[in-house]
Amino acid sequence: MTPDEWTAVRLSLLIATTATLCSLPVGIAVAWLLARKRFWGKSLLDTLVHLPLILPPVVTGYLLLLSFGRRGPIGGFLAEEFGIVFSFRWTGAALACAVMGFPLLVRAIRLSIEAVDQRLEAAAGTLGANPLWVFATVTLPLCLPGIIAGAILAFAKSMGEFGATITFVSNIPGETQTLPALIYTLTQVPGGDAAAMRLTLVSIAISMLALLGSELLAKRIGARRQTA
Repeated sequence: MTPDEWTAVRLSLLIATTATLCSLPVGIAVAWLLARKRFWGKSLLDTLVHLPLILPPVVTGYLLLLSFGRRGPIGGFLAEEFGIVFSFRWTGAALACAVMGFPLLVRAIRLSIEAVDQRLEAAAGTLGANPLWVFATVTLPLCLPGIIAGAILAFAKSMGEFGATITFVSNIPGETQTLPALIYTLTQVPGGDAAAMRLTLVSIAISMLALLGSELLAKRIGARRQTA
């Protein structure tokens, strides 16, 4: 592989990992709200969470550009007050990937939380534990396989994200050119088919390793529970 290809691989891994880790706490909180609470606007929140799944990725990227670009209301404020810039930066690519993978993350965690027996949580509450401690010591460990599954799905989605990313942060080598963007670029130039196929195989291998790792980890957690 050429240095440019290695750069794209490392950048994709960095962006996907950052997007997954940063969205995980928010995803757990939103999933818990949707699974356990009843409040006005719950259906609207659920719709907004899943909206990136049905919107064209280019539309999502354009909305991010309008909101988080230097002239956008959020992006302009962050740039002026804190010096945080998302547009045409790798951080913007991580933001776009986090938004696109967020529905998969939340859905997996929500289903896992809904499968937890609430009588166990109630029992912990009767012993004097506060709700936060009950969530940390009862709910969270029991839904850990769902959290892992959601994180891996979000990571895999981030590795393959293209439309929203290229619309929001463009295709800048060494800064925002991820694996999908480089593969697209190589398919547009003469003689780039071999390199495009090579990177396609690399992308498939990374995704398969991530999924395999999540399956093995989930089985190990299940085995520990059975022996506990």
